[in-house]
Amino acid sequence: QVQIVESGGGLVQPGGSLRLSCAGSGSTFTANAMGWYRQAPGKQRELVAFISGGGTTNYADSVKARFTISRDNAKNTVYLQMNSLKPEDTAVYYCNVGGVYYPGMYYPNNYWGQGTQVTVSS
Repeated sequence: QVQIVESGGGLVQPGGSLRLSCAGSGSTFTANAMGWYRQAPGKQRELVAFISGGGTTNYADSVKARFTISRDNAKNTVYLQMNSLKPEDTAVYYCNVGGVYYPGMYYPNNYWGQGTQVTVSS
């Protein structure tokens, strides 16, 4: 059974930074594409960043140059480093593992974590 756990969220002031982690069990991560999503209150879940099994990264325009996705297959972990945070980044952030990857596109499957809350406020 696949288990995915996100962590690292919290309250941060505008301009601050957070690093989210997504840890998974077993061979879930090996060579699989992964994506970070977020969902703000009253809005649809949106794709923030994704990474291929080979390490190619893609970002939503709203976070480009501020967020960095990376992976450590030895630790079965994917990270989202978030810098220069803005109030509009406030959302619950979710990790998805093993979705369908094409260059420039990622389609999630049903393997989600429970989410971690990120709040950007002064």
